[in-house]
Amino acid sequence: MKPQAFLAPQDMSLAETRDLLAVARNLQKNPLRRDLAGKTIGMIFFNPSLRTRTSFDVAMNHLGGHAVILNVGGEGTWTLEYREDIIMDGDKSEHIKEAAQVLSRYVDAIAIRAFSAGTSWEEDRREQIHRAFAAYATVPVINMESQLHHPCQSLADIKTIEDRIGDPAGQPLLVTWGWHPNPLAMAVPNSIVMEAAKFGMEVRLAHPPGWELDSAVIETAGTLAEGAGGSLRIYNNFEEALPGARAVYAKSWGSITHYGDPQQQRAAAAPYRDKWRVTLEHMERTDNAFFLHCLPIRRGIEADAAVLDAPCSAVYDEAENRLHVQKAVLLRMLA
Repeated sequence: MKPQAFLAPQDMSLAETRDLLAVARNLQKNPLRRDLAGKTIGMIFFNPSLRTRTSFDVAMNHLGGHAVILNVGGEGTWTLEYREDIIMDGDKSEHIKEAAQVLSRYVDAIAIRAFSAGTSWEEDRREQIHRAFAAYATVPVINMESQLHHPCQSLADIKTIEDRIGDPAGQPLLVTWGWHPNPLAMAVPNSIVMEAAKFGMEVRLAHPPGWELDSAVIETAGTLAEGAGGSLRIYNNFEEALPGARAVYAKSWGSITHYGDPQQQRAAAAPYRDKWRVTLEHMERTDNAFFLHCLPIRRGIEADAAVLDAPCSAVYDEAENRLHVQKAVLLRMLA
């Protein structure tokens, strides 16, 4: 039997997620435990991190365990190949097949952060690095963010929503695209849309034409929303989705239409720069909504600094909740 893998929000049912959030709230009140004494997690980073790296490291420490942090390439660990049946005569030094099996003999879980700004969406959406680790590791595997999913972030998001407004079911959540100078991964919007749909929220997804999320993600979110008594509606003008919203989640992501061509992405996004930035005026048109963003955020780009510094901003609570929900994930998979 393969060990558990937590790679996407739909890997946990609604009941399992509710149970996990209950554990997270208990851990928020009682942060120090020894359940994971003697346990070690290997954290593999293909991309930079602030909140994810720190919160997982601190989480293991609070639970009595230990984290080993490995940065791929440069002065970190070897560059890793994930493709099967390939002659490794290129720039990759080690195959994930060996790395995953060796690490499984050293650590009790493996966590991976890897998202690509590659040339092919069809290839990148397969999340082959995460899938390869899940296939070859003999210990649990946790997704710390991929091109398609960021399940630990969406757990923190839904906890923040519950902390602010109680039961999310039926509550309107606006997830809106924002302009950014660079095309970013779609993992965060994908995951919060699916997580909120799983909880039966009225999900309003707003983006300009050409910035649609992956069709499989939208299909999954629609199915989850239908099963939970919620809804998913897509807008091409985020101001139309503001009235009645209880939470506004801003996040930039790249266009699948122009995927792999950063210059074309920037040119296509340029007309939306000022029209898709969240302001205090926008927040005042909601139903006393609070503001969410996974961070990092460029002030004055996706949202005004005044929004981030206002009482309606929940971004710091949201970031703190990463610590609490990840402790609950670690206990679920390792204790």
